[in-house]
Amino acid sequence: MSRFAKGLTLVQNAPRLNRSNLEDALLLIERASKESDVIVFSELSLNGYMLQDKLHEDAWTLDELSALKEASQKIDIVIGAALKEVNGFYNAALYFSEGEIKHIHHKVHLPNYGMFEEARYFRPGNQINSFETKYGRAAMLVCEDLWEVNLLEDLEDEHPEIIYILAASPARGFSDGGLEIAATWQKLLEKAAREMKAEIVFVNRVGFEDGLGFWGGSRLLNSDGKITAQLPKFEDKIEKV
Repeated sequence: MSRFAKGLTLVQNAPRLNRSNLEDALLLIERASKESDVIVFSELSLNGYMLQDKLHEDAWTLDELSALKEASQKIDIVIGAALKEVNGFYNAALYFSEGEIKHIHHKVHLPNYGMFEEARYFRPGNQINSFETKYGRAAMLVCEDLWEVNLLEDLEDEHPEIIYILAASPARGFSDGGLEIAATWQKLLEKAAREMKAEIVFVNRVGFEDGLGFWGGSRLLNSDGKITAQLPKFEDKIEKV
């Protein structure tokens, strides 16, 4: 991805279900700042995924994330968090740059079926917007957002050049042909890249929580939908690409 002179660091790890994730993230950010332009984490990487009622004690306010503002003076940061705001809790993607929060995206589509119960705990966002960064016009999506056709139509009007997609996608559909959920995601990512004419940065977590196993497979795609870099499945991997 030539727009990034030094490259990107993708953090495909297994967040814990507590607030120690912030301290860990800051260490990774400091290391990456020496060799990358942007560091990208997964969905809810500051909290862990299966928060449930822990959300009330573990969600972050923006004031509590001032250390990320400070760290972003050296490197742009894309990170997922459970965010506490005046009117409730949100599953959010945050973009920090040059000592400030440049943009916050509230996850619009909260899955509430089968193994998922996000709508029970989070409020949904109601829009998606692009925003300017040093590396081009960007947008952020959180996991299930990409699965909604109408949201992609709205995003097309925003003309992003880079789309960051933060995910906590559990492994589903093992077959002789491979992991079916990974194949489905690849089709969605290719479609978004081609229709938006945008580069895609997809970061999916790994590890296990309450019986759910997350498959990783983080990757970059160019605007033609071709994979230009890819991390392995099921492995904790922090890599510059």
